[in-house]
Amino acid sequence: MLLGQRLKILGANFPQNYSNTASTDLYVSLKKFGRLAVIITTGAWAGGTAAVTLKQATTQAGAGAKALAFDTLWTDAGGTQGTLVKTAVVNSTFNLANANACWVVEVDARTLDLATSFAYAALDVASPGANADFWSAVYVLGDALYAQEALASVLV
Repeated sequence: MLLGQRLKILGANFPQNYSNTASTDLYVSLKKFGRLAVIITTGAWAGGTAAVTLKQATTQAGAGAKALAFDTLWTDAGGTQGTLVKTAVVNSTFNLANANACWVVEVDARTLDLATSFAYAALDVASPGANADFWSAVYVLGDALYAQEALASVLV
């Protein structure tokens, strides 16, 4: 099976300077997927610190948004390229603060507040301050509930 038939890959945001800019990315639906991985990479980093959290909502537009708990991530924050280290997360938040680094946060769809219709998730990154700090993120959705040639849209 081809990668595109097993995983839904979607740009959450694209490389740019986030100086004095916070970002809440697209809310993606986990109604037809069991897992979401958020992959964040940084480029040039002038020294800011940008807090990263995840949010959950009841609609793709972000209705009723609230925090989505997670306690682990995988990181290559030292820029050693190719060595992701499992790292504990405190209070469902971590900081982007390194150049040329990678962070991966995985979410099990069952951790969303499904009992009250929370089925959407998004990356939320605070402003790094007045620094020329560059980063981007990609969503990778897996464990599709329905096998098909073209995976379902996650923007509905």
